[in-house]
Amino acid sequence: MPHELDNPAFHALSGAHRPLGIRRGEAARYRRTVAPFAALPPQPTAQDWADLAAVTGQDEVVLFGLPVEVADGWEELGRFDVVQMTAPDGFGRTHPDVVRLTAEDAPAMVDLVAEAQPGPFSSETHLTGAYYGIKEDGRLIAMAGERLTTPGWTEISAVGTRETHRGRGLATRLMEAVAHGIHAAGRRPFLHTGAGNTTAIRLYEHLGFTRRDTANVVQRVRVAG
Repeated sequence: MPHELDNPAFHALSGAHRPLGIRRGEAARYRRTVAPFAALPPQPTAQDWADLAAVTGQDEVVLFGLPVEVADGWEELGRFDVVQMTAPDGFGRTHPDVVRLTAEDAPAMVDLVAEAQPGPFSSETHLTGAYYGIKEDGRLIAMAGERLTTPGWTEISAVGTRETHRGRGLATRLMEAVAHGIHAAGRRPFLHTGAGNTTAIRLYEHLGFTRRDTANVVQRVRVAG
């Protein structure tokens, strides 16, 4: 059987994140305001692709995991390789300067992500899990949180720090806080980064994260025409 991390969006939208998505048959997508990801079951059939078309319409969506061959009637707009990494045993702890963010912080989270560019983040992305931040003088200067959640794993995501506050170890503290919460919920932390993001990969390896030996990709797709 495929590992759940080979198709994490499918397992998230089939389980913990089902209320955040739109579903037909075995195909699903997140609401536009939550995330751009869509999902198909392993080895999708023509019916699965038809069901996905019914919930995406003409929207561009993102498939995340092992690569799939795009069906007739669809077009692939682009793809890039990602590295998937899992946290070492015992990674995670609390920090006194890290605070749990709330829905009231959502505009500040979107603003920080627009500057730090850690990945896609919309007005309701914070609904995917617990998000944590560090503030100075009431301003959010760094954040990280939980995104895709499968039965046994939760993704650390949106790790970002304002340029004026980098080099202080804030990202590491936030990742540890997120991981602590993931372990408390009975799951294990994992994360993704672009295969060419050597700076991030070096940081994660320094923290003890290990790469999974998989060829995961991000595929941007939409119904043709």
